[in-house]
Amino acid sequence: MSGAAVYRTAAARCDAGAEACAARRGARRPVAALLLLLCCLQLACLLRAPAAWMPARIAVALDAGKDMVLDGAALGLPPADGARIRLRRDAAGSWWAADAGAQPSLAVQRGELRRRAGSVLLVQGQRFRLGATSFDIDAVDAGSVAFKRGGARWRYDGATLLRGGLPQPDCPDARLAARLVSAWNRLLPSVLGLARPLVFGGNLDCGNRIAIAGVAAPAASIRQTPDGMLLAGGAGSDQAPLLLLPAGDPRDAVLLAEREARLDGANALQLGRTRLLLERNGDLLHLQPVSHVGLYREAQLRLPEGVSWSWTRRDHWHLPEQATLPLAAALALTAAAGAALLLSGAACRLGRARSLGALGALLLASTGVALLYLQKSGAPAGIGVNLLAAWGALWCIWLAAGRSLPACAAVLLLAIGLLAQLDMGLGGPESSWLRYAGKTAALLAIGAGSCGLLRALRPSHGSRPLAQAQVELALLLLSAVALLLLLLQVAFGDETGVFDLQPVEFAKLALSALTAHCLALASSGQPAPGGALLRALRLGAPALLFLVLLAVALVQVDDYSPLILLAVWGGAMALAFALAGARHGLALACVGAALAGVAGVVFLRAAGPGEFARWNFYADRFMVWLDPGSHPHTGQQLLLGAQAIAGGGWFGADHLFGLASLGQDGGPLLRIPAVQDDFAPSFFLNRHGLAAALLLWCLQALFLAGLLHTAVRCWLDVARARDFRLAWRARFRCFLLCGGAAFTAGHFLLSWGTNLAIFPVMGQPMSFLSAGGSHLLFFICPLLAVCVASDSAD
Repeated sequence: MSGAAVYRTAAARCDAGAEACAARRGARRPVAALLLLLCCLQLACLLRAPAAWMPARIAVALDAGKDMVLDGAALGLPPADGARIRLRRDAAGSWWAADAGAQPSLAVQRGELRRRAGSVLLVQGQRFRLGATSFDIDAVDAGSVAFKRGGARWRYDGATLLRGGLPQPDCPDARLAARLVSAWNRLLPSVLGLARPLVFGGNLDCGNRIAIAGVAAPAASIRQTPDGMLLAGGAGSDQAPLLLLPAGDPRDAVLLAEREARLDGANALQLGRTRLLLERNGDLLHLQPVSHVGLYREAQLRLPEGVSWSWTRRDHWHLPEQATLPLAAALALTAAAGAALLLSGAACRLGRARSLGALGALLLASTGVALLYLQKSGAPAGIGVNLLAAWGALWCIWLAAGRSLPACAAVLLLAIGLLAQLDMGLGGPESSWLRYAGKTAALLAIGAGSCGLLRALRPSHGSRPLAQAQVELALLLLSAVALLLLLLQVAFGDETGVFDLQPVEFAKLALSALTAHCLALASSGQPAPGGALLRALRLGAPALLFLVLLAVALVQVDDYSPLILLAVWGGAMALAFALAGARHGLALACVGAALAGVAGVVFLRAAGPGEFARWNFYADRFMVWLDPGSHPHTGQQLLLGAQAIAGGGWFGADHLFGLASLGQDGGPLLRIPAVQDDFAPSFFLNRHGLAAALLLWCLQALFLAGLLHTAVRCWLDVARARDFRLAWRARFRCFLLCGGAAFTAGHFLLSWGTNLAIFPVMGQPMSFLSAGGSHLLFFICPLLAVCVASDSAD
């Protein structure tokens, strides 16, 4: 080729590159304008919120030998809480507290030990009575209690109840999860057993339940605590009071629910959902509410005699004193990282722009950690401070998105979700409603900062790809961590997670990554390297994680939404594998399974409630779904959600797409159970209307379409790959994006279907819109990082 031809070719490439860059900048400008508009709406929501007052300190004065009963309103509790407390001072001046409400809710904290009032640690020789049945404690040790009722002898070890040395059969109404836990506890030693309380009530001795004639369960319970076996009343204790029987005259029996707790040495009370710090000041008892505090429009309230408040106004921009150390640590960490980059010469290798980007991302992530720490420690920063971190995270995602269509759609979805949570929090009747928006902002800063840091420190395009053995080791470590966290949830957690985390979200990411690797190997023209056993382990490893995730869903979750979610993901991955390899039979089978699922929903909808009365597989959920009017209590979510959606109409309850109601009182909307999570779409439909919801659906569809478009482009890159490692990486990204799109589509499907009564009520958050903590940090942010990396790899 002549020099002129080479010059013309290079010039054409430069012109094409310039045109592509101009097109990308033009496509990014509308996204930037919309993001700026949403940030302005968030600021307007914050500025339009009316003043909110709450008690900073409550002083209680009481003479020695006197007592008083205070309701929740006098103690700063939210209006909906019906808790009541009885305070007493004895002749020596000591303070005592006891529950005075219908439902026991008082707990006394001493140091790190918290014990519920109206409970007692069992000791040998103790006797108690429930209804007409009396029990005698024969022996108590650190891990078990032995007692008798008439001629029957029982032993409970914290996990399994034995009658006459043998476990009881499972209760007929026990769900599959309870049966699996019971079988686990019977097969393994008590040290490895899963903790299950012993409950009293009902008409049949079975499982971990002892029948009490005419008393509904749970009228009382025994559970294992670090201090020993704790006996406490239950929800049905008002039908049959739980009495402690003295060794002497039975007429001196003590009602356990009214048993007083001494406040000497106590540092806090937990009354309902509100925590009150205690402080003695002479003859006064000072209570400081620090969570779930009721809000008032004016700093005045009629209080009982002997009770006085000092008021404080909710400040959206304050930083607590505890913020100095964590924020200083974030700045010091960033400064130390910058000094390390300069001294090591890494800044020169990375370049000035990437070095500054890495430091900015580190500062953003560490600030998010500091804000999350403040919230967990009970001294959260003002929501305005959290919003600043969230805005930084949103604009960092926009900058990193480049030409990535799904990332641009995602940043708008994140901004919409943050606006909805902020609007909900500012309209709440108590201080803790803002914690959802604050937590989302902090986690968004952590996720965006972490992904930005990894992106800035990634190897250059000219570097050698990682060896397959290194990649497989990283994926196996990722899966091992996911399995460990799932087992910790089974052992120490519940349906809501463990250690304030949801390991299921991290397991979804690990399952998607491991499955993508295995499908990438299976889709290649050559078999996976190694022997037959090694190939089987590589290609079948996701099955183990899938089965463990399925088992955890059955054991821990009280609905079948994880099963639907895993079914959607499994079908989507099978369809992607079939389309990638032109396996037409498998593709037709996947399409047929999807059509069968749709037909199944139509059939269930057409069936009457009587068809499900004999089921043992979540029959109550189906009956409530088909006839919510006959089950007003259990169908409360469905009924209140339907009322909220109907009240929104096309243009929102204010007929201005929710613009007039930004930051205002949420009213009855906030009485919908889990409105911040599972039923966040109902709040959005009421506040902003069906027209705004249609735009939200289009944006969600655009995000999913962008993920699939990027996956197809990655698959097409396989043909242009010059190395088998590059080809594997392209296939891996393709299937990983398909898996992420499948899980996200499953969340969209379940959440909209639940709120619109297409499906029975199932507990899954809506991606981007709901106040999801672990879902945002462990799934959404890594998925966006993979998407941006896949788009920028071309």
